[in-house]
Amino acid sequence: MGESVFAGKTIEFKADNGAVYHNIYSADGTTLHYEAVEGLAEGASEEVRLRTAEVAPGVHMVSWTESSGITVSQAVNFNAGTIHSFWSRDAGGRRVGELQSGSFAVID
Repeated sequence: MGESVFAGKTIEFKADNGAVYHNIYSADGTTLHYEAVEGLAEGASEEVRLRTAEVAPGVHMVSWTESSGITVSQAVNFNAGTIHSFWSRDAGGRRVGELQSGSFAVID
């Protein structure tokens, strides 16, 4: 991952569907512990291995795969304080996905 503006930080992501997540990035930026603190997934949490790239100054692409098989990709824009997130999961032998957008703040 290399050095990153969010390594070692905690980000609160407020999605447009009412969900709120706390994303706690490891000090070396290779893992993320997420916690769903509001919304349909409230109470869900997991530690996942990250893959990231800075795609423009202050804009990072972040992706991971959860133990359930859900894949998540996020465009984290530190310049605008926004996240665009796409996740997909298996649903009866086919993949379904959802796009979420929202704002974030560094809270730690």
